[in-house]
Amino acid sequence: MSEIARRQFLKTAAVGTVALMHNSRANAAANDKVVVAIIGNGGQGRGHVKSYAALPNVEVAYVCDVDEARVAEAKKIVPQAEAVSDFRRILDDKSVDAVSIATPDHWHTPAALLALAAGKHVYVEKPCSHNVQEGRWLVEAAKRSGKVVQHGTQSRSAPFIQTAINILREGTIGTVLVARAWNVQFRPPIGKARPSDAPAGLDYDTWVGPAPMVPYQSNRQHYSWHWWYQFGTGDAGNDGVHEIDIARWGLGVNVHPTNVGAVGGKYVHDDDQEFPDTMTAVFDYPGDGQIGQRRQLIFEMRLWSKYHPNNIDNGNEFLGTKGRMLLTKRGKLEVFDEKGQRVEVKLPDDKSVGLRNHQQNFVDAIREGTAVNADAMTGHLSSTLPHLGNIACRVGRSLRFDPVKEQIIGDDDANALLRRTYRDNHWGTPKLA
Repeated sequence: MSEIARRQFLKTAAVGTVALMHNSRANAAANDKVVVAIIGNGGQGRGHVKSYAALPNVEVAYVCDVDEARVAEAKKIVPQAEAVSDFRRILDDKSVDAVSIATPDHWHTPAALLALAAGKHVYVEKPCSHNVQEGRWLVEAAKRSGKVVQHGTQSRSAPFIQTAINILREGTIGTVLVARAWNVQFRPPIGKARPSDAPAGLDYDTWVGPAPMVPYQSNRQHYSWHWWYQFGTGDAGNDGVHEIDIARWGLGVNVHPTNVGAVGGKYVHDDDQEFPDTMTAVFDYPGDGQIGQRRQLIFEMRLWSKYHPNNIDNGNEFLGTKGRMLLTKRGKLEVFDEKGQRVEVKLPDDKSVGLRNHQQNFVDAIREGTAVNADAMTGHLSSTLPHLGNIACRVGRSLRFDPVKEQIIGDDDANALLRRTYRDNHWGTPKLA
C-alpha cells in the first residue's frame, strides 16, 4: 500500500469510527427513558399527561394535584402513575428526571425553582412567571442548575409557525418594523361571590401556596383564578402571551422594551374579576436609536367580542417595508407585497400547533443536550410584556422601563407591581423573596 493510500485508509477508518461512536451515543440517548411528573391536572395538565404518555420512551411516573377529583381523572389516563397531592413527594424521588408544571400562574415560578433545586428538568406553562421579578429568578436559577427549562409557548416548536418566521427572516416583506398581536374572544363573566368553605377533596391551603392567604371563594377556582391579581395574570398572560410571543419572535427583538403604553379596563363584565376585559398595549423597542432600528409591538384584547380582525380570533399581523403577513395558529398564513398582491409561499403539510412537538423538543434536549425552542430567557422576555401591559392599565399611565435593571423608571407605585409579597414561612415561598 502506498503512503498516500495508507493515510487515506487511516483517515477513512477514523471518520468511520467517529461516526460509529456518534451513532452509538445517539442510539443510546434515544433509548434513555425520561421519567416525568405532571404537576397540576386541570384541562391543560391532563393535556400534558396525554402528550407525554404518547411520546416514545417517556414514563409518566406521577400525577399531582391538590384536587382529588382532578388527580383521579389524570390517573385514568396513566393508571400506572402514582397519584399524589404533595409536590414534595416528587422532589424527593431521585428517579424523576423532569417535572411539567401546569398549575395556576402563582405557582409557576415557585414550583420551577423548587424542581430545579432538586435537580429536575422543568417544563413550565405560560406565562413562566406571575410577575417580572419571578421571571428573572427563573432565568438565573436555570443558569445555576444547568438543567433544561422549556416554556409552554408551544408555537415555537410548530413547523407551521416556524415556516412563517423563516419567511419573515428571508425578507419576503422587507424589514419587519411593526408586529400586531390580538386576543379577541368571548369569555363569560365570573359573577359575584362571597367567601365560603372550601369543598371536600380540595387542599385549599396548598392551592394558595406561597401567595398571601385569602378565604376560599367559588369564583376564584378552576380557571377563574386567571382573573385575580393574587393568582393569575389576566387573559393577556393566559391566551394573549401566545400571540405576544409569536409577535416578538417575528419582530426579531430579544430584549425588553423601553416604553410601554396601555389603556384598558373592565368595559363590559360587571363581576368580580380584577383584570381588564379590554386592553390595547404598545411596546417600543428603540434598538440603537437610529432610524430603521426601532420596532413596535401592539397587543389588542377584547374578551366580549366575536368580531375578529381579518377573521382571525387570536392571531398576528407583521408589517414590513415591502409587505405584510397575516398569521394564526389556526393554520392560516397569508403574505402580501407592498401593492397588496398575494405572494404565494410554500407551507408545510402539518399546520397543527400543539403540545406534542414542544414536549418532544423538551425530552430530546434532556436526552441529547440539544437546545430547547423556548428556554427560560425566551419565556421571561415574552411573559414580561403582559405583565407590563397589565401594570400600565392598573396604574393608568405609560411606563418607562429599564431593560437591563428590569425596573420601571420614575414611578414607585408601578415599580412595586413588578414583584409580589409572599406568605411567611410557607414551604413554597421562594428563598429569594
